[in-house]
Amino acid sequence: MAKVKAAVCHEFGKPLSIEEVELRAPIAGEVEVELDACAICFSDISYLDGGWGGALPAVYGHEAAGRIVAVGAGVEGYEKGDAVLVTLIRACGTCQSCATGTPTQCGTAYDRNAGPLSMPDGSVLEHGMACGAFAERAVVDQSQIVKIPDTVPMDAASLLSCGVITGVGAAVNTANVRPGQNVVVIGAGGVGLNAIQGAAIAGAARIVAVDMVDEKLAVAKEFGATDGILASDPKPWKEVARITGGRMADKVLVTVGAIPAFESAPRLMGAGGDMYIVGMPHSGQTATYEPVIFGALAQGMKGTKMGDVVLKRDIPWMVDLYEQGRLKLDELISGRWSLDQINEAIADTRSGAARRNVIMFK
Repeated sequence: MAKVKAAVCHEFGKPLSIEEVELRAPIAGEVEVELDACAICFSDISYLDGGWGGALPAVYGHEAAGRIVAVGAGVEGYEKGDAVLVTLIRACGTCQSCATGTPTQCGTAYDRNAGPLSMPDGSVLEHGMACGAFAERAVVDQSQIVKIPDTVPMDAASLLSCGVITGVGAAVNTANVRPGQNVVVIGAGGVGLNAIQGAAIAGAARIVAVDMVDEKLAVAKEFGATDGILASDPKPWKEVARITGGRMADKVLVTVGAIPAFESAPRLMGAGGDMYIVGMPHSGQTATYEPVIFGALAQGMKGTKMGDVVLKRDIPWMVDLYEQGRLKLDELISGRWSLDQINEAIADTRSGAARRNVIMFK
């Protein structure tokens, strides 16, 4: 067992505690990664607020990058010193979902209370989101990592582990945005900006960002949005109609977890349009719809988890786009913080002003 410094959640809704915990060495199929960077995602915040349940104490954090320092038995294709991303996508590779190309829906259960982390007295410490990356080191399954070039900065690379693949993937993989289509993205935060980037890369004709803040709409245009609408507009569908010449949206991507956003999304779609659930509300929250409208207009609704990404297929492609200057990563970073400052960084993220805050370990 090694001692590592980590941010531990002991009580939902309370500040994290910086303390030393125990991290066991990697066993068969696992790797140990010394982390350079871990970004703060709203999924982490939902967990530490108790919005999705789970056991306590726990270490969250899942959007990370670093270098391999130890390799367990049976691991192939990786060695000490490799620069890698660390993600929450743990895939067995053999269940029906994995075998049919949707590893984000892997059906093989993982007991997070029996993971590599423990408290100093040996008691259980949940391996939050199968990563536990709000810590100096993480031990994860080999399916959760992807090599990255040494030329990509670790802080920028960490964003590829969740926020970027979720947003870009939602547009490209799940929504399958096609050239000439109209896309509305509700929410211009970290994931929303990447959904906008994905729609632009896919060749969308109009990309309309919807957000509560004027400044964020201006930023959205830097990432590829053609138009912006304030969510406070009492009738935003009229503005979408004006922008699209009456066609409305072919695709609406809801990238925030706010229920009003989900309830307003159908009014922005045209006939045959589809809406996609990208942002995740807390468990138990509900939205209300009129099914007859979906039926009459042949509209659809679909969820997307982690952008339906296939890591070893999609990460190299996105890294290549970044190196060509066609995918913005550095510009997504709002602030860099130390692990000791994680509660301040979380508070800044909650404010809605941050694109992505990154915890730097070095």
